Amino acid sequence: MNPFAVLLDGSRDSTAQRVSILENGNLRIWNVTKADAGVYTCVARNQFGVASSSGSVTVKEPTVIITPPSTMDVTVGESIILPCQVTYDPSLELKFTWFFNEQLIQFANHGGYFEKVGGQHSAGDIMIRNIQLKHAGKYTCAVQTKVDSISIAADLVVRGPPGPPNGIHVSEVSATTVSLSWRPGSDNHSPVTAYTIQARTPFSLGWQAVTTVPESVGGRQLTATVIELNPWVEYEFRVLGSNAVGTGEPSKPSKQARTKETSPRVTPANVSGGGGSRSELVITWEPVPEELQNGPGFGYVVAFRPHGATGWMQAAVPSPEASRYVFKNESIQPFSPFHVKVGVYNNVGEGPFGAVTTIFSAEDEPGRAPTRVRAKSLSASEVEVSWKALPWNASKRRLLGYELRYWARSEKEESASVQRTVGNQTSSVLRGMRGSTSYYITVRAYNTAGTGPMGATVNVTTKKPPPSQPPAKVMWNTSNSKIIVNWEQVKALENESEVTGYKVLYKRNRHSRPDVMETNTTSVELSLPTDEEYIIQVKPFGEGGEGSSSRQITIPRIAGPNAIGSASKVSTLSALSTIALSFTARTSL
Repeated sequence: MNPFAVLLDGSRDSTAQRVSILENGNLRIWNVTKADAGVYTCVARNQFGVASSSGSVTVKEPTVIITPPSTMDVTVGESIILPCQVTYDPSLELKFTWFFNEQLIQFANHGGYFEKVGGQHSAGDIMIRNIQLKHAGKYTCAVQTKVDSISIAADLVVRGPPGPPNGIHVSEVSATTVSLSWRPGSDNHSPVTAYTIQARTPFSLGWQAVTTVPESVGGRQLTATVIELNPWVEYEFRVLGSNAVGTGEPSKPSKQARTKETSPRVTPANVSGGGGSRSELVITWEPVPEELQNGPGFGYVVAFRPHGATGWMQAAVPSPEASRYVFKNESIQPFSPFHVKVGVYNNVGEGPFGAVTTIFSAEDEPGRAPTRVRAKSLSASEVEVSWKALPWNASKRRLLGYELRYWARSEKEESASVQRTVGNQTSSVLRGMRGSTSYYITVRAYNTAGTGPMGATVNVTTKKPPPSQPPAKVMWNTSNSKIIVNWEQVKALENESEVTGYKVLYKRNRHSRPDVMETNTTSVELSLPTDEEYIIQVKPFGEGGEGSSSRQITIPRIAGPNAIGSASKVSTLSALSTIALSFTARTSL
């Protein structure tokens, strides 16, 4: 007989009541106790002799689940622990296995939702993180040793937002309302408290909530009336349910439904106009969007009358995209005020007119030319032009400003550059011109009707270009917290304007704005602090403008009583902080 083990159940019945020999010779022991452990011998006899066999019995403690998982009620997004803790015979190996809806849980294959967290050998707890609706169901903890096995199950109820409604149906369509019906989706263990209806059209950017009037709840069929819709527009609808947990996923969209047509109600915005050619009244507006046209055959009715008249003249504009109407009549006086209003219509009928606004007819071009036109060269690239202004807003010939045309003597007038002023100013500066070049310049007034006659053409020659050579051999030295910057004199070429002075530009770093000082010599003396460094450039100037700049030099922080440097020497010290000299306007390095 081989050794074998049996389980102990703690019964204290007497041996005579618990032990019996079966007909086949087997020994049966009920309610095994520790006292039943030992060696058992089976003896068999017959007329031929006696035979026996012995075996040992070992009694183990039973495996008992002392902290089982229990039925739980949770909300989507929560995390929980399902416990499974046991007592067992320490001489046996213990194995925990979990099942979800009778399917073995493979912890590595569930997207990180399930995790073993039992910290002791006798604990098989698991954690479910960020619970979703799909995690609702039956969870079973199974415990197994070599001599016994035990399992226990618990249900997990997950409460979440409602599931998507279904069966969305549109009926009873009018110009501004529809009836909508649907069947509710799953409430996911939390009663639905409200429904939201959303709609979209070909013109909308996405789904938007609409106004509804609840009608009835009949069993599993829900209905509502959607109101305040636009006529003659195709709509799709969807429904979302809400409960104490949140708002659920939307239903699938309904089939498209077009509301009925009706006469238009919205008039064009921003009715305006003016300008145009002689004897014209130009009227403009913003077209009404298609979703507000309320039906096919949409167009505009333009009504207008001279200021002071009683009867209206009308014209139909049959295009829904139109934004302009021009009335031309030789009897229209220049810049005359008209009352104007724009209405709408479609195949169903006419809509309202918008508010009345005042629009002026086209103007005449200015009839006079500016006089006393003068031109003066400011530099090689700039010319100042001045003139005597015409009367402002005179009679029917308003002025908006002046137009300057200029071209080089070597060019044709057709290639002239144009610069316009705004308002009643009497001078302007032309820039970007070539040095040592003769230009022709004309000035004339303009308004919405066009330009007036040209005044006398004037001639001006720009100054010679500024010096092209930069200052050379820029040197600096310090003494007693002062800095002296020296450079070689710049000599202008024959075709360049003479050098009349120099500008010294200085700044504390490459990102700050520079300060400027002027001098008519080739050196400057500056006062310095001892804890800053400066970047300095020198450039010549003359009547033709500013010339080429020297290379940047860095004036470092003063390290001793005397220091010397140049444009080719860069120190690791620091530099200028303040300069005790008068300086002019700022410019750019």
